[in-house]
Amino acid sequence: MQKLMLAASLLALATATPAFAGPVSDAQQAAIMADLDARAAATQDTALAIWRHAELGYLERESSALLQAELREAGFTVEAGVAGMPTAFIASFRTGAGPIIGILAEFDALPGLSQAASPEVGAAEGMANGHGCGHNLFGAASVSAAIATKNWMVANGIQGEVRLYGAPAEEGGSGKVFMVRSGLTADVSAMIHWHPDDRNSAAQDTALANISGKFRFTGVAAHAAGAPDRARSALDGVEALNMMVNMMREHVPQDSRLHYVITDGGRAPNVVPATAEVYYYVRHPNQRVVREIFDRVRAAADGAAMGTGTSVVFNQVGGTFDLLPNDTLGRVMDRNLRRVGAPVWGDAERAFIERITPSFGDNADIPSPEIETYASGRINYGSTDVGDVSYTTPTVGLRIATWAPGTAAHSWQAVAASGSSIGVRGAETAAKVMALTAAELMQSPDVLAAAREELQRRQGPGFTYRSLLGDNPPALTYRLPAGR
Repeated sequence: MQKLMLAASLLALATATPAFAGPVSDAQQAAIMADLDARAAATQDTALAIWRHAELGYLERESSALLQAELREAGFTVEAGVAGMPTAFIASFRTGAGPIIGILAEFDALPGLSQAASPEVGAAEGMANGHGCGHNLFGAASVSAAIATKNWMVANGIQGEVRLYGAPAEEGGSGKVFMVRSGLTADVSAMIHWHPDDRNSAAQDTALANISGKFRFTGVAAHAAGAPDRARSALDGVEALNMMVNMMREHVPQDSRLHYVITDGGRAPNVVPATAEVYYYVRHPNQRVVREIFDRVRAAADGAAMGTGTSVVFNQVGGTFDLLPNDTLGRVMDRNLRRVGAPVWGDAERAFIERITPSFGDNADIPSPEIETYASGRINYGSTDVGDVSYTTPTVGLRIATWAPGTAAHSWQAVAASGSSIGVRGAETAAKVMALTAAELMQSPDVLAAAREELQRRQGPGFTYRSLLGDNPPALTYRLPAGR
């Protein structure tokens, strides 16, 4: 079915002359924003429901089902389980031949970040995980933006398609990579995404390419005191690898990032571990350098196994491109952000900010709540699977303040704000900016053509997409405990 949908869309683009109804008028823009104001309660309910589910990558069953149901009710055609991922989906609304504007939606949480929706640190009862990157807000706002765009198309007789991509497992699982690799984004005219943040900006930043995976060592168990000579410690293999990588840090390019966690180190000190596992990330702005560094890590793992008398198996989890800016689309996004304005905080949000800010410490970077000056090409030291989308489809992103200024992502403070009114206010703003941008692009063939030309120029001559994941299927159990 996916191939048939793609073939039909490509044929329509190749053979039809789109019917454009002219630029989006001030009255139409006001109607889009009024529509989203009327949807504010629905956006909030969805965002907070996903926040409470706090489901990990590829396990977001309730969250995905909630977003799909909302889109079906709004008249979208939904295809679930795309690209081999049970919680991934594509929702589309098509009125006829014309541009295809895609909107990305995320909804996965992070492990071990349980936190109540409170400006004081404290785990939420019954929740082991937390939305420390605000993907509950991401998914809810993107769905509302898609629905508002659809309503505008119907009201004004606009020809084209709005298509929402329900993309799981952004946090390490590289869900969008599998969508790109399956050709599901190939016919999109422009792709829109956003991300929760502590600031408001339509700057089109880059990101770090990333390869991640787990090294599982196997040795021989024995009594740690009574028969240590008969054992070969898998944990020794993990620690030997980590030691070598830590020495490597001095001898890699400055912009590199290497991180690991030991996901299985044994169960009892008096038992020499027969199995142990360590989970690695390697990042750099350049995809080629990431490959080279990770090859060195894999060689170190082989050496660690040899030196400790163990064996090692590598299972790749993720692999994402850096983020390719599109200045043509970025300026459209920036214009619409300034039309909507920064989120408006009331007494509740200002009180939340005042109470949580002391927890950031003296060295926190506290940005202005105003909209930042537009820029393009700055390095953002995170990674995202939107990178693969951006290398194959003209892509534009937005960051909106959903957290107190000074909040670090992947922190308890981000979890707290993502489940509070400050997060919801930001999500409502993001939905408006995305819907206005989608409507403008739907009516701007010259902008879409220029964005496509910019993409091809930035790709460079002879570019062929080859994912950093190789031929791996989705690692659906990557968040489960080691050995399961």
